[in-house]
Order: sequence, then structure tokens, then C-alpha cells
Amino acid sequence: MTLVLIVIGAVVGAPLRYLVDRAVQARHETVFPWGTLSVNVAGSAVLGFVAALPVNDGVMALVGTGFCGALTTYSTFGYETVRLLEEGARFHAVANAVASVVAGLGAAYCGLALAQALT
Repeated sequence: MTLVLIVIGAVVGAPLRYLVDRAVQARHETVFPWGTLSVNVAGSAVLGFVAALPVNDGVMALVGTGFCGALTTYSTFGYETVRLLEEGARFHAVANAVASVVAGLGAAYCGLALAQALT
């Protein structure tokens, strides 16, 4: 049953990642990967929120592992950062790495704090 919940979460998270990434990136004419940053920060906030709630293993599998795992993308973050370095956009590469880590951790903390305030 856990595997089914993970798959269901991923079926929703993966297409949402693609759609949000494309929608955000289409609004910015820059080499900076705003779309990937957006989905990673949003996924971190959701995961922080769910992790702080008193939920059962099924909910964590569905939302935490399935949905957030498919919504966020460390591999694309890594690829885009390396691509920026290869293209000589060092400032953008460093900004992407720093912003992704700081904003992701900050979003996870905010999600956690919100969940604690609501429970």
C-alpha cells in the first residue's frame, strides 16, 4: 500500500513540477533557472509543513515521498548550476546554488513553523 501511495503522489507532483517550471521560466528572460528554484522552494515548504504534523506513515508516503519527491528536483538543480558554470555565467551559478539552499531550508522551516502554529 505504501508504494501505491508514493506512486499516486508522484503522479501529481511530476507533471505539476513540469507545468510550474515552464510557466515560471516563460515569464523570465534570463539564464537563471527561476522555475526549478520555485518548485524546489515550494516543495521544501510543503515537506516542512507535513513533517511537523502528526500524520501517519501513509500520509507521509503520499505527500512527503511521492508528491514532494516528484515536485522537487535536485538533479535538475545540479545540472542547471553546472550548465551555468560551463556557459560562463558564474554569478548566476553561485546565486542559484546559494539561493536554492538558503531558500529551500528557509521554506522548510517556515512550513514547519506554520504547521506547529496550527496544531
